Amino acid sequence: MWRPLVWLTTLMTVALCGAAVAAGWPERLSGHGGPIKSVMLSRDERRALTTSFDYSVILWDIAEGHSRISRRMIGHNAAANDARFLPGGKRAVSVGDDGAVLLWDLADGSVLSRVDTGDDKMLSLAVSESGRFLAVASWDRSAHLFEVRDASLVPLRRLTGHRNNVNAVAFSPDEKVVFTGASDGVIRSFSRADGALLREVHVHGWGINVLQLMKGGRKIAFGATDGAVAVVDIESGEVSKQLANHDRPVLALTMTQDGALLASGGGDGQIRVYDAQAWTLLERYENPYGPVWGMALTGDHAVAFYAGLDDHVNTWQIAPRKPFEPVGSSFPRRFQVADTQDPGALQFARKCSVCHTLTPDDGNRAGPTLYGVFGREVGSLPGYPYSQALLDADFTWTEKTISDLFDHGPDVVTPGTKMPIQRLKSVEERNALVRFLKQATASDAAPHQDEKEIGK
Repeated sequence: MWRPLVWLTTLMTVALCGAAVAAGWPERLSGHGGPIKSVMLSRDERRALTTSFDYSVILWDIAEGHSRISRRMIGHNAAANDARFLPGGKRAVSVGDDGAVLLWDLADGSVLSRVDTGDDKMLSLAVSESGRFLAVASWDRSAHLFEVRDASLVPLRRLTGHRNNVNAVAFSPDEKVVFTGASDGVIRSFSRADGALLREVHVHGWGINVLQLMKGGRKIAFGATDGAVAVVDIESGEVSKQLANHDRPVLALTMTQDGALLASGGGDGQIRVYDAQAWTLLERYENPYGPVWGMALTGDHAVAFYAGLDDHVNTWQIAPRKPFEPVGSSFPRRFQVADTQDPGALQFARKCSVCHTLTPDDGNRAGPTLYGVFGREVGSLPGYPYSQALLDADFTWTEKTISDLFDHGPDVVTPGTKMPIQRLKSVEERNALVRFLKQATASDAAPHQDEKEIGK
């Protein structure tokens, strides 16, 4: 019964409680235009990196107890899934749904090096202790190894033999071994030097979503699709500690730099923080409004940064624990509207609002604003970084071309573009969407037509 009670208590106290967290930490990181996939703190914890469905990687300055966008880095052609600082803090690497690995110069936010591996998602990455090597988990059923040489990413080899997508990777402290976690339910170890499979460390059966090497390198924690969280002794391959299951798949694992705390986050919105020595549960938190995709714990053990379906990163004060805590999320989010009087507005909310606004301001979303889209030449909105495919296209957005886009899909109408595949096979739904867009994107559209009002 505790979960409904916590949920009700949270709703009643949101208006009464401030959102401030432990001294020295910002209450949230706001600036993305779509759900956030990952969050990471720099070694000195004065900066943070986040990745988002909006295709961007953001470098944050959090040194003064508040958040400020230092660099908004654009380079991925699809959702950016994970980013890590390299040792020294002057460069970072990121991966995304576009199958690209990018090396960034954090001084100016420029791309130093880019490797396109294909169309398969790159879900997560790991950086070796020295920063010389990168391992990337790919949905091509392999992990990719790279070396950072000067300002270049040099592909080394692929780690193969998985029977399904690879979701997670980790390096041993001596950089000689790479661990992988895959959807086939197996944790494997590979030789970094030649890519040879060393052994299957542990067979869980359910898909492995996330890995976290423990301090000392002798044990590795994993989170799985069945909600399991466990710690495995690498030498024996046996589970040394079974932790509390999540009600849905585990999507995030993180540890404090000193190795003292381990935290798990899941699709159930729950975060659990453990003492990584005694394995006692220290604190538990639940966001009733969605999954936890990414987390970072502060070195003072006081705060957890967590990310999910919101356009911002939330913070939760772990210690000292507050008796009443506001939830930093809102519901329904703009793309979760279930009911509205206008069927076209409903389709916009579900199919378009994650990536597009209806107002002149693009809201930092993945796609360009749809304001004034009818009669606009494709790929012509000033300031938006269109893919080459759209820049080369030659047509105008009209009722017919927009209808065709949702009838046949962007992979047919605009092949090679960054647009995710969204289709509406129902003629009635398609016509309703076009009618709504025709009215809502006009320059003289009433203010209430903004997508923020849909469903209210």
